[in-house]
Amino acid sequence: MDIGNLLVATPSIIGDFNFHRSVIIITNYKSSGSLGFILNKKLEYTLGEVMEGVKSNFPLYFGGPVEQDNLFYIHTLGDKISNSIPISKKLFWSGDFKAVSDLLIKGELTQHNIRFFLGYSGWTSGQLELEINDKSWEPFELKSNLELLKIPALDMWRECMVALGGQYLLWLNTPENPNAN
Repeated sequence: MDIGNLLVATPSIIGDFNFHRSVIIITNYKSSGSLGFILNKKLEYTLGEVMEGVKSNFPLYFGGPVEQDNLFYIHTLGDKISNSIPISKKLFWSGDFKAVSDLLIKGELTQHNIRFFLGYSGWTSGQLELEINDKSWEPFELKSNLELLKIPALDMWRECMVALGGQYLLWLNTPENPNAN
C-alpha cells in the first residue's frame, strides 16, 4: 500500500456504518500503523458551523471514527500552505491552518482544491493488511490525485467499483442495504 492510493470498501463491509461504501485515501503508511480519510461521506455541517470565527460554507466530511472532534484537511495547495505533508506530487494533507484561514478570507480556496474532515481512519500495525487479506478493502491506485477532489462524493464509490470491474460490477445496482430488498 502506498501513500496516496485509495482503499475501496468491498461489499463485505455491509453493516459497518463507518466504512460501508467508503473510499479512503491513505495519507500515512508505516509499519507502526496507517492513517487515511474517508473521501465520500459528506456531513450535514459546514466548516463555518463548527469553527468559531471561520466564515465558510465549505462542506465537512466524516474522515473516520478516530478523533472526530478534530479538523483535518487534504488539498492541492502545498506551495501556499506551509508545513503541508505530501501525499503525492500534487496532493497534500494538513499544514498551517492560519494560511488556510487567510486563503479562505481571500476567496482563493474552492471545494476542488481542499476538503475538510472531522476525524480520521486509522489502523494499528498489521491491521490494515489483515483487512485487505480478508477482502474488506480493495486497494486502488490512482492515476492522478489532482482530479480526486473534483469527483462528487456521492459518485465516488460507484466510480471506483466500475474502475475495479470484474466481480465488483455486480454490486453497482444493489441497494444500500441488500437485506431491505
